[in-house]
Amino acid sequence: MDLRSVQRPLKERYRQDPSSSRITLTARGGESDAPIACSIDLGRAIYNAQAHAGVGGEGTGACSGDLLLGALAACAQITCQMVAGAMGIPTESIAVTVEGDLDLKGTLGISKEVPVGFESLRLNFDIRAPQATDEQVQALQAKTEQYCVVMQTLLHPPKIESQWMRR
Repeated sequence: MDLRSVQRPLKERYRQDPSSSRITLTARGGESDAPIACSIDLGRAIYNAQAHAGVGGEGTGACSGDLLLGALAACAQITCQMVAGAMGIPTESIAVTVEGDLDLKGTLGISKEVPVGFESLRLNFDIRAPQATDEQVQALQAKTEQYCVVMQTLLHPPKIESQWMRR
């Protein structure tokens, strides 16, 4: 796939009409029969999610933390592949693994000293690129981290607004 030719008309349109590059993604959560599970509608697919076994869920489906890590892994993976292709860096394989550590005492309200949420995240990139130079791999790392939307969002959190509608 020639990524440059695919992206060329998009980049031209965004330069000519800067407002056309602005998008809004939407995800909707919906109730299920049990308070420990829900469905997430992304507009193109519906995913089932549930509370982690460590907070009372069954442990048979993805929890919200899994989905967050999955979003980071997917974004990092695709960004790295696209950057390698755009830069002409020869790779045989790229694989990304994301790990996150959290203490469930915070989530369960057992300890006010323990934060709710992930304490640390680790992205591990396994790049097989025997024909690439060290400089190319360093550039691949820099550009991947620069353009990974989910990574940049976590590093520079956006303003979050919460609205409640009572009916």
